[in-house]
Amino acid sequence: MKKSKNLTSLDQFIEKEFGAVGTKKRDKLDAEYEAFKLGVLLQQARQERGLTQEQVAELSGTNKSYISKLEKDLKDVRFSTLYRIITEGLGGHLKISIRL
Repeated sequence: MKKSKNLTSLDQFIEKEFGAVGTKKRDKLDAEYEAFKLGVLLQQARQERGLTQEQVAELSGTNKSYISKLEKDLKDVRFSTLYRIITEGLGGHLKISIRL
């Protein structure tokens, strides 16, 4: 297969558009991506359990609009609320890791 000189990898594109890892613009992008990823994970877990947003909200002591905002990339979430949504609302376990 012949490579085109005009093609760039996703990593190359991101570095070109947002800078190297550790720069302010890149760190902002990476943080926003993590928030987006959290929303997708919550939505997938809810759907796998066959639950509506309203059901998860009721089980976890929050409201449907908050669950909706989380799934759609709400940036700020309290850890205690996230924990409750995952454990009580979804019946799951929260696993956290720190990478340095």
